[in-house]
Amino acid sequence: MRDAEILVGYDGSTDASVAVNWALEEAEHSGQPVRLAYVFEWLTVASWVGPGVAPGIWPDDTARRQVDDLVHKAAADATAQHPGLTVTGQVYDGPPALVLQERSADAGLLVLGSRGHGGFGGLLAGSTAVAVAAHARCPVVVVRDGTAGGSDGPVAVGVDGSEQSLVALGFAAERAAQRRVPLRVLHAWTEGPGAAAGVSGEQAAVEQAVEPWRRTFPELAITVDLVPGSPAAMMIEASRTARLVVVGSRGRGGLAGMLLGSVSQQLIQHSGCPVAVVRER
Repeated sequence: MRDAEILVGYDGSTDASVAVNWALEEAEHSGQPVRLAYVFEWLTVASWVGPGVAPGIWPDDTARRQVDDLVHKAAADATAQHPGLTVTGQVYDGPPALVLQERSADAGLLVLGSRGHGGFGGLLAGSTAVAVAAHARCPVVVVRDGTAGGSDGPVAVGVDGSEQSLVALGFAAERAAQRRVPLRVLHAWTEGPGAAAGVSGEQAAVEQAVEPWRRTFPELAITVDLVPGSPAAMMIEASRTARLVVVGSRGRGGLAGMLLGSVSQQLIQHSGCPVAVVRER
């Protein structure tokens, strides 16, 4: 769904603005429209927090208008800065994670900041992050403030031979080709007695997976690296010099359960660049 819109979780926070900027850069390359989505969650009198509204005050029509103004101003500013793009803003009602998961069914890409306020408070601090990344119907990119990624760095992708990792490989190859930067394909292997003997076979398997993308993008520089150790450590280290790291939503071997527990949290919280989580629709 390359023509589908890029959906961005937006609440006016610094991290949300960083996510918007990343999405706009992506749209410059892909030509996709961008939609800024503020999820307006009505909680309790004591716990609702939103722009321009003090905690403990039940939001009224004025608060809702403030949210509308916030989102539409951000969309207008983005359009002014990127006149060739179509950028819109919309407010949705409901629990943020559930709303974003539902809206992702019609999106080509979902982009999130790692922190926010109002409806997005703590969105990527715990279980909600795992839910959004694991259950969204389109690829999810998480962008933390200060992790914009190196402008000349490669796109790095973790591959373990699973179907999900091969989908992630295709996503990564397309982004690298669009940006005219190298693609770095990474595969983790576990050290131990006799492990080295199987590395050559693993190398051949990864090279076989990469070959179709070498033919599709003959001008794309692709390297394949087999790294001993844990996949999380491998991807975090790669993120130090990458502009984007890409993983599948499920895997086998070293990448199994990558979005089910601590490994996914490590990558989202400690990556030095934006993280893309890719799943089949």
